[in-house]
Amino acid sequence: MAPLSSPHDTVVPAAGTVPWRRRRGHLEVALVHRAKYDDWSWAKGKLDPGEDWPVAAARETLEETGFRVRLGMPLPPVSYTVLDRTGQPASKQVRYWASEVIGGSGRLENEIDEVAWLEVAAAHDRLDYARDREQLRGVVRADASGRLTTWPLCLIRHAHARSRSAWHGDDRIRPLDTRGAAVAEAIVPLLAAYGVTRLVSSSSARCAATLRPYAATAGLPVKLKDGLSEEGFTADPGRSLHHLERVLERGAAAAACSHGPLLPSLLECLRDRVDLAADGGPEADHALRAAADEAMAKGEVLVCHVVGTGAGPGGARVVAVERHQP
Repeated sequence: MAPLSSPHDTVVPAAGTVPWRRRRGHLEVALVHRAKYDDWSWAKGKLDPGEDWPVAAARETLEETGFRVRLGMPLPPVSYTVLDRTGQPASKQVRYWASEVIGGSGRLENEIDEVAWLEVAAAHDRLDYARDREQLRGVVRADASGRLTTWPLCLIRHAHARSRSAWHGDDRIRPLDTRGAAVAEAIVPLLAAYGVTRLVSSSSARCAATLRPYAATAGLPVKLKDGLSEEGFTADPGRSLHHLERVLERGAAAAACSHGPLLPSLLECLRDRVDLAADGGPEADHALRAAADEAMAKGEVLVCHVVGTGAGPGGARVVAVERHQP
């Protein structure tokens, strides 16, 4: 994701989350208290070198609250001026996600000495910075419109493989090259941040190999589908859409890996499901159209945040889209 515009030469990228839950019918969010500054804010922190924004958001939340979270829809980002280590002004740019707690001990670490789950009005009053209320308003708007509870569908173009010209065997077993294998490893924390629990792949080796590092880490099988392969698409283009529809019907946090020639039709299918009334709907439509027109890069992960399941007007709706290239 591109950084926000900045008037300063130095940019400090950071990421965080707004964990939410429902208790006795009331929406609650988790704030953290930093003893050093005696302030209440959201769990957040700086990106490590080479780290992607969502990976940092999930990691920082775990480190500051002890909670493992699954990222949901993106929330409004913020940018504000801080002093860097040399005392010069820098732009701190923070991206946020709504998130749900899926595990962890809740044990506090780092500079956080208290985590408080508060209802919306109390959280609004407790927050020390006006800029943090933008994320709270984003959560409230999504909840009021029935779009806060989402699940991720991660569409992936396989990582870089050995060239066709240098490969003399069956193209379906053409493997990843060294660069592609490194990207497959880099995808692991990204899929973990979104809590992916189902893996679907083209039956071609290069697609399955793109998902296998995450599968090994998460202890998940990779479901191989001939209809998501180039050969299967050539024989029957409709089979790839059938597999995508099945993923949408299940509604489980999923990653699907396929090939460049198939992606435009899959992306067009997802465009048909964009909820243009959602806050991120128009941007989601643009992102899907751009991904189809420009062609996703090898190893790129396109994350659709989906509300609901199934086909038809009341079925699965895409409310936000992110593009990441590890």
